Amino acid sequence: MFSHKQVWAAIDALAVRNNMSVSRLARTAGLDPTTFNKSKRESADGRQRWPSTESLSKIMAATQTQVDVLTALIAGHDVPDYSLSSSRTSAIAGFAEAASLPYQPPRPVPLLGWAQAGDGGFFDDLGYPTGSGWDEVALPSAGKDDIFALEIAGDSMLPVYRDGDRIMISPSATLRKGDRVVVRTQSGEVLAKELARQTANRIELRSLNRAHEDRSFDRKEIDWIARIVWASQ
Repeated sequence: MFSHKQVWAAIDALAVRNNMSVSRLARTAGLDPTTFNKSKRESADGRQRWPSTESLSKIMAATQTQVDVLTALIAGHDVPDYSLSSSRTSAIAGFAEAASLPYQPPRPVPLLGWAQAGDGGFFDDLGYPTGSGWDEVALPSAGKDDIFALEIAGDSMLPVYRDGDRIMISPSATLRKGDRVVVRTQSGEVLAKELARQTANRIELRSLNRAHEDRSFDRKEIDWIARIVWASQ
């Protein structure tokens, strides 16, 4: 058995795991942004409202969450995200899967300079480039539809990334501790760091170049955060 409180807590946890508010989670799943708001969880007379199975199905699909993971979250377990963990295991599995697939030609993805990424007005609320006129770079696989590329400028990310390297980032990819990420702040600062810790209220980042300081932000200071999923070096 599970309770009304457990189900809603699991939805909240799923949003946090994917670096989203519950409103953004609903929008990403194609639902009304208010679907999971606190005010929707009880009626005016105090009766409990439950999320529909359709809503749960849509947010699971949008976040690529398996049924057993959602069940564990409902039970209150702290479920690790293994979507890209254990790099050797993932790489082996990826090569094995790729070997069984037909050839897919490279496809173009938007390519932005580091300075462009810091400018305002170029991203939607999910952190993906909007408009047209971008340079493009070919991604050597079909990949995710929302991937775009950034070209590294300067030496602040040595020795991991060098000036001129191109990194592919995905705003929709699930984040976990230890991921390399790109963060754009509300002030327009763009950072490439390692995700050291995240809570419902704060994001803590570890510098790739130890000559540079670690950073910590309140979530409301973050415009978007996206995982680095591939690099051309």
